[in-house]
Parts: sequence; structure tokens; C-alpha cells
Amino acid sequence: MPEFTVLNPATEQAVTTIPVATAAAADAAIARAVAAQPAWRAVSPGDRARLLRGFAAVVADHVEELAGLEIANSGHPVGQARWEATHVAEVLRYYSAAPERLCGRQIPVAGGLDVTFLEPVGVVGLIVPWNFPMPILAWGLAPALAAGNPVIAKPAELTPLTALRVAELALEAGLPAGVFQVLAGRGSVVGRRLVEHPAVRKIVFTGSTDTGREVMAGCAASVKRLTLELGGKSANIVFADARLDRAAATAPQAVFDNAGQDCCARSRILVQRSVFEEFMELLEPAVTGIVVGDPALPGTVMGPLISADHRARVASYVPDGAPVAVRGSAPSGPGFWFPPTVLAPVGRDDPAFTDEVFGPVAVVMPFEDEAEAIAIANDTRYGLSGSIWTQDVGRALRVARAVEAGNLSVNSHSSVRYWTPFGGFKQSGLGRELGPDALDAFTETKNVFIATED
Repeated sequence: MPEFTVLNPATEQAVTTIPVATAAAADAAIARAVAAQPAWRAVSPGDRARLLRGFAAVVADHVEELAGLEIANSGHPVGQARWEATHVAEVLRYYSAAPERLCGRQIPVAGGLDVTFLEPVGVVGLIVPWNFPMPILAWGLAPALAAGNPVIAKPAELTPLTALRVAELALEAGLPAGVFQVLAGRGSVVGRRLVEHPAVRKIVFTGSTDTGREVMAGCAASVKRLTLELGGKSANIVFADARLDRAAATAPQAVFDNAGQDCCARSRILVQRSVFEEFMELLEPAVTGIVVGDPALPGTVMGPLISADHRARVASYVPDGAPVAVRGSAPSGPGFWFPPTVLAPVGRDDPAFTDEVFGPVAVVMPFEDEAEAIAIANDTRYGLSGSIWTQDVGRALRVARAVEAGNLSVNSHSSVRYWTPFGGFKQSGLGRELGPDALDAFTETKNVFIATED
């Protein structure tokens, strides 16, 4: 079996070497999942809930180990990595309540009794990206298992280590063999096989919009169920009546969290013209104060980019002569580093303004009034997230309703809470993850009519 060397993006040194799954290995894993499905589906709701609670407890006991793997494999700062590992346990715990609440309905009809059942959809394939390997794995895994489905996860080729370890912890927690498997391999091989194999009934894909189109086309051949969480180019809209000090202080982290490798990054900062200069003055120390460095150190806020190729792609958006308004600092030694960078002025056709950079590059643009802010915010093929800063409640509600995005925050930058729905408009995806309704994506509604009259 071929092997892949996992690199530490902060040092460019090898972390470990792992076997890479082939198409034949994917077929074997799918066969195991199909074999495991009847027994897992038949586990009583209370017992399935207890197994998921046990799984959550085992993950919680290994937070430091999982965080250490993510620091080494993804370059995530230690505080972030600990949060991500804890998040996996919390999402599993949240959905451990679902098996006992997976309720159908009784619908009044003439001549009999009509009831609905929520049946497991079948084998679920999770295709997980490299930017948030643990949280996004949990978002699909937990509700899929809770609904009675076996799961095969394919982590990104660059970042497989935490997913592989979580699968081992699932077995330690008592989940039956074949119910949760992880295949480390190439998307063009393993991911494609999950999409094309007829025994896989559902795909959950998180990644770029371009690749999402390919996945969608592949699923169409067998009308396979599909959830897509794709790209974003989100706006952070700052009105003149906002608390400018707070808006400016938090704007960098809304873009540069995870080194900007976040589909929810508010990378288009729109500021009302009357306060534009004041906002830029407040923004500069917030950007230059970001500590970029060794992810293992507690004070580090931002780590490296994931690879040399990705760093080159991000750098292409800041060529020589680019209108750099603010630039932070980054280490100059080994590692895939890129400094936090703010561009202004830019035009609405500038690639840094239109494209998902997926790195620590933000653009700032002025607007005149509410109508223009909405028009600029919606001038994108994406519609994932965004923020609105104002002390006018009416304006906050008007703009929130008008902006074409699935997840908006007022006077904050929160996008993801596991107890609320998450997903995008337009080319940012299909369907919703998380929240109380996530199980809808992993079940089929079966309607049964029972005649009571001869």
C-alpha cells in the first residue's frame, strides 16, 4: 500500500508516515459498513445514546492528545486545538440525546391511522477538509451515528492524524466494528469511490465550491443524498453608529482566525465612509498586535498556512505593488508563514475582493449608506456568513434580512454553534448542518397508512 508523509506546517519537518488507502481499500470499508448497518440500526435508542455518551467521554479524556496531534499536523495554535478537540466531545454529547428523540408523526386521515418513521439513510461518506479536521468531522459524524447510520470518513490528505485517532477512540468506547471507519487517501481515489459507490447512500462534503460541483455531479448519477458546505467571501459591515473600538478590535480575528483558512472568514470589511479613516486608525494596532508564531506556545494567536503550495496561492493575491494598508509580522524561518495583511483601497473587481483567498488577507472598502452596504455584501457568488455592526436594532434586522447569507452575527462574529443550524446560500452550499434538525439530513421519512375500516 502506498504511503504519505505528514508534515508539520510550522517546521516543514516530517511528523509521521501513514498508509494511503486505495480504491480497493475503500470498497472493503464500504462492504464492512454495509454489513454493520443492520445491527447498528437495530440498537435500541437508549443503548445508542449510551454508546454516543461513552464515545464523547473517551474523546474528552484524550483532549490533550488530540490537540497535540492537531498542533503538529495542522499548525493550529494550542488554545484553538484544545477547543477543537473539546468541541468533538461536545458535539457527540449533544447528539447523544437524539436517538431517544427521533420522533415521527401521527397524521389525522380518514379510514385509518397514518404514521411516519424516520429511517436511517444508510452508509454515509464524510469528506472532511484540512482547515478544521476535528470539528467538521464531528458535525457529520455525530448526527449520522445518532440516526443509525454507519459512517466512513475520508480526511484531507494533508491532515489525517486526528480523524484516525478519533476512529480508534470510537472502538475503545465500544462502538461496533464497521460503524465508524476512517480512510486516509486522495480525494481523486477514495473520495471519488465514496461518491460513486452505489452502497454509499449519503455524502457530506466540505471544501471548495469548484470541487463541490464535481461531487454534486458525481452524486447525481445515482441520485445520492448530499450535503455541501462550500466556500465563502463574507462581509463584515460596520455602520457609523457602531462601537468602532469594538468593531475594529475584533475585525482581524474574524478574518485571521486559523490563518484565514476559514470559509466563514469576514474578509471583506465594509465601513461607512464617514467613519472610514477613524476605523482604519483603530484597525492598525489590532492587526499588528496579532502574535504569529510557534503554535505550541500559549500566547500564539495565528499559526502557519497548511502547505507551501497554499502559501504561494495566498501570496499571489498580494503581489508587489499591492495596496497594503496594514501588515503584521510573521516568522522568517522554516514553516509556511504569511503575515496578517489588510489591503485598501481596492476595487470591486479586484481578485482579493472577489475570490476566496483562504488566507490572512482582508480588504477594506467604504460605503455610503445602508443600500450600498447591502449591494456590496451581496455582490458575490457566495453566501455563507457575515457580521453587522450597528446600535440601531431596526437597521440590524433590516440588513440581516437583506444580506444573502446563511449565518449572520450582529455586533459579534460568531458563525458556528453546534446547537444552531449552519450552512450557506447560493454557491456556499446545500443543506444545513448542526442544530436540532441535523438528523433530517441523515434520515428518510417513511409514511405508513394502516386501514382501520373494512
